[in-house]
Amino acid sequence: MKTLPLIAFVCVVLTLTGVDAWHCIIKTYRYCPGWSRYKGRYFMYISTPMTWATAERKCQSLGGNLASVRNIYEYREIQKVIWRRTHAYPKAWIGGSDCQQDGVWLWNDGATFRYSNWCRGEPNNHRGPQSCIQMNFGASKCWDDVQCHIRLPFVCARKSR
Repeated sequence: MKTLPLIAFVCVVLTLTGVDAWHCIIKTYRYCPGWSRYKGRYFMYISTPMTWATAERKCQSLGGNLASVRNIYEYREIQKVIWRRTHAYPKAWIGGSDCQQDGVWLWNDGATFRYSNWCRGEPNNHRGPQSCIQMNFGASKCWDDVQCHIRLPFVCARKSR
């Protein structure tokens, strides 16, 4: 495995020079350390708690967005990504919000919001506006709307290139 140290070195150099190292690795080697591939997309769990907007900015710096969820199978895969890192199912940000218009949920990456996994009675704007989605809420590990300034770990997603 002599190529792994070389790839890591190239990543560091490209990152320091401002080049999108992840794009280089994915395009060239179909290998992306820290990311898990599922059906043409890559997912990464980041355990550092951040606000929703700061988490989105971090995902963008890695070449993606907070994760959108297309179906139940993808949701379960995202949960597996979290489980592999934590051996638990902590609450985490994903990329849905209704910041533009209350009750109109959109994915920040532009994907159509067709699938949802809301917990019973959610979304509910409990105790005021709640415009961002946290996953793994409650015993059912479903979605809850929550205030966007709360700090949570999060899941980034990016397309395979």
